[in-house]
Amino acid sequence: MSRRELERIGGEYERATVDCHKSCYTAATMQRTFVSKTLGYAMAVGGVAVVTATLKLITSAHVNSTTVALALLLVVLGVATVWGSRPAIVASLLGVLCFNYFFLPPVGTFTIADPENWTALFTFLVTAVVTGQLSARARQRALEAEAARREIERLYEESQEVFERASEAKVLRRSEQLKSALLDAVTHDLRTPLTAIKASATTLLEEANTELPLSREDRCELLIVIDEEADRLNRFIESMVELARLEAGAFVLPRAWADVEEIIGSALQRAERVAQAHRIECKIAPELPLVRADERALAEVVYTLLDNACKYSPAGSRVLVRAEVLTESERIRVTVEDEGPGIPLALREKVFDKFFRADAAARQLPRGGSGMGLAIARGIVEAHGGNIWIEDGARGRGTRGCFTVPIGDDEISLNEEAAA
Repeated sequence: MSRRELERIGGEYERATVDCHKSCYTAATMQRTFVSKTLGYAMAVGGVAVVTATLKLITSAHVNSTTVALALLLVVLGVATVWGSRPAIVASLLGVLCFNYFFLPPVGTFTIADPENWTALFTFLVTAVVTGQLSARARQRALEAEAARREIERLYEESQEVFERASEAKVLRRSEQLKSALLDAVTHDLRTPLTAIKASATTLLEEANTELPLSREDRCELLIVIDEEADRLNRFIESMVELARLEAGAFVLPRAWADVEEIIGSALQRAERVAQAHRIECKIAPELPLVRADERALAEVVYTLLDNACKYSPAGSRVLVRAEVLTESERIRVTVEDEGPGIPLALREKVFDKFFRADAAARQLPRGGSGMGLAIARGIVEAHGGNIWIEDGARGRGTRGCFTVPIGDDEISLNEEAAA
């Protein structure tokens, strides 16, 4: 038997199995529906019969017709509520017949002697039918509401599953992007300085084993390369550790009273090498209040902004550092402004993501760093209760990096010191 014929037979068997299941399901559904309807009519007949017999046994011959009508009406309502309108109509008609035959004079006949009893009988019939219909409709609405609720729950669960799958996919994509960026950063920021250190150390070792020694200046230059690249490696590892602490929530700020001018001075001193090709200007407002902060951490933020400003602006251009008090919000704002090409508006929030580099994304400039500096800076500023952002420079030129930190409160700070 050929493979195609086997596949055809398998398909026919599968369709036959599905059709069989459908037929069984349809038959089972029809059977349940028939049983439910039959039970409803049986309960309508049985309920009226039981109420009629009970009233005849426990009451006298001249039972109050209102009592009979209410008792039979309760049967109609019960049947309508549980089994629907059609069994309720049967209960109403049967109730009218029993009411007439057993309780309206002359008892034992379907004849009505008193004209007022015709009114009572007709009123009972109308009331029973109307209330039965209303009760059946209420039941139907309740069933529809329950079905709608289940459908909403089902759709909600499906949407949650879709959302979770989408979130997982997004997280996976983000994880892959981060791994790629981390690998890129590690490859460059570890391999480049290691290569320079290896080359310089190898040259010094070869020089020791040859008859052509290097000059004093050459040896000093190689040692400077080793020292600078080792510092670069150390800064990269420290940045990785700092970023990991920030993300783990283990970043603790040893706060103390700090002078903003001294913080900026410390950052400028550290940035002397990267800023030597630029004109650095400082405009610090007089009598700036002290801030309750980690001086070393805030100096790192200022240095990061200075490093980026010098890195992405032309040599000889101005870099302006400004510090001022925002009296309306009781904050100090520090800004570092350059005259470079600027950062597109769409990327100004992303530059604070770890391993993101605006130079690679938009500026098409040589690689500037690992993309961790601004991410760490944001973590430091936010840990101080401040904000950090990027905006256009003066007259729409260049980039201005800004951050604010709250001014320390004397009373609160004294309480903190006492507690410590």
